[in-house]
Amino acid sequence: QVQLVESGGGLVQPGGSLRLSCLASGFTLRSYAMSWYRQAPGKGREFVASIDTRGIFANYQGPVQGRFAISRDNGKNTVYLQMNSLKVEDTAVYYCKASGIEYWGQGTQVTVSS
Repeated sequence: QVQLVESGGGLVQPGGSLRLSCLASGFTLRSYAMSWYRQAPGKGREFVASIDTRGIFANYQGPVQGRFAISRDNGKNTVYLQMNSLKVEDTAVYYCKASGIEYWGQGTQVTVSS
């Protein structure tokens, strides 16, 4: 069955960096565009970034443009989100998702605080 396991979250100070990972199983990762979403406390889930099947084209939500970078390693069945220059407003649970597959993992908590 489809599984997406997010990891790499944690507590970081403003200006710091984190690298999130999403390990996929139960489907052929290389056949699907992938996205990262996040949900802040008291808010709805929002799009963060997406990447095409080959890892060539990426799109980003405006506030993270230039600070976050999405990438993938199809051979390792893993999608990454490198987050730099983190801000307090980046605090959220982060989820990855395969395009066209209605499945959400448990997410990984990112907390940016001094």
